[in-house]
Amino acid sequence: MFNFLQKYLMGPMGKLAQMKIVRAVMAAGMASIPFTIVGSMFLVLNVLPVAFSGLESFFEATFFKVSDLYMVANTMTMGILAIYFAIVFAYELTAIERDEKGINVNPLTGALLAVFAFFMCIPEIALTDGKMTLINSITDTEKVVNGIRMGSFADRLGTSGIFTGIIMSVIAVELYCLCVKRNLVIKMPDVVPPGVSRSFTALIPTFVIAFVVMIINGILIALGTDIFKVIYIPFSFVTNLTNTWLGIMVIYFLIHALWIVGIHGANIITSFLTPIVLANMAANAAGANYPLAGEFNNSYVTVGGSGATLGLIIFIAFMAKSDQLKVLGKASLVPGIFNINEPIIFGMPIVYNPFLALPFFLAPMASASLAYFAIKFEFVKPMLAQMPWPSPVGIGAFIGSGGDWKAAVLAILCAILAFVIWFPFIKFYDNKLLKEEQEKAKELAA
Repeated sequence: MFNFLQKYLMGPMGKLAQMKIVRAVMAAGMASIPFTIVGSMFLVLNVLPVAFSGLESFFEATFFKVSDLYMVANTMTMGILAIYFAIVFAYELTAIERDEKGINVNPLTGALLAVFAFFMCIPEIALTDGKMTLINSITDTEKVVNGIRMGSFADRLGTSGIFTGIIMSVIAVELYCLCVKRNLVIKMPDVVPPGVSRSFTALIPTFVIAFVVMIINGILIALGTDIFKVIYIPFSFVTNLTNTWLGIMVIYFLIHALWIVGIHGANIITSFLTPIVLANMAANAAGANYPLAGEFNNSYVTVGGSGATLGLIIFIAFMAKSDQLKVLGKASLVPGIFNINEPIIFGMPIVYNPFLALPFFLAPMASASLAYFAIKFEFVKPMLAQMPWPSPVGIGAFIGSGGDWKAAVLAILCAILAFVIWFPFIKFYDNKLLKEEQEKAKELAA
């Protein structure tokens, strides 16, 4: 099995993880964490009375009087998340081109050019009677003013614009690098201050990017669409796949298949999932019911870390017979409570361990199934707010679901289910280690 995974999974996924676009997406996802968490906390404050009806009158008399004030923090985080994504993604992508290919480009300039290209795609334009005009449409179901579709703010700046932001950032950064490589820049004398020199260096690339984006937009408008609508087709297909039970099973199989051969599967796979789970979380806040949203992973599936090892860690810390597992369990207990289990994965080890590989796959897939169907059939509210991934079991689910106590219960049940799967395997492995320790002790005594 390990040979198979190494040959057909480890190699391709390892190469995929080293792709510059994947690394830039990872960086953008990490950079967006404080904004999603802070924005989500204010949203939770607004939905708490829905979860606890007894709080309604108190909130009406207090917090809701200034709701428009504090919800600006939500609007300017989750509501414009695509901007943050585009800035960091383009910055990292430009830095990679500079550091690894030796191109004399500036990451900050790359980030600004990417935002410029992205903003050029925001307005909605229609071709009417041979003339391109900004759409204006105000009805009961939509509000589009001078081409800008309004939601809580400008609609396309939110999570729905992340994929467009990534693609336009790639186009902008690649064109910027191409211009610099071909010397299509205005070079200033060395005596000119660096800031002034950079602004002139970016002048021709800015024009090239504007021209290319206008051509792309113009062709799409002539065809009766735009880049947002075009991108929505393939990415909505991918999103729909990830929101099926089978899709979730594939996701967690891949994550743990990579881990079992020593690659941080969560980092690779979740980098692709970040735009999807954030978009789903925003949709849930607006009334949708997507299971795979926000911190679904750490709240329900990988409780205690990849492999859903919280119950396993508690067991070996207090009930293991072998000295090796006792010491490892006690050392891993506190990190495990906060979903950090590298000491277990590499110290037990689970990596390349044929005795523990099967439960490492099955436990998270079982807990993911339980959580998926509990949310799908609306026994539990979906994730509508982002919590820090190290949140202890139950807490992240409770707050992330907007205060649904059943979500906390579900998280605990997921952890118990995972441990039930782990138990016979870790019991066998513990006895095996104990026997080896006893035999070694006899050898030393002799």
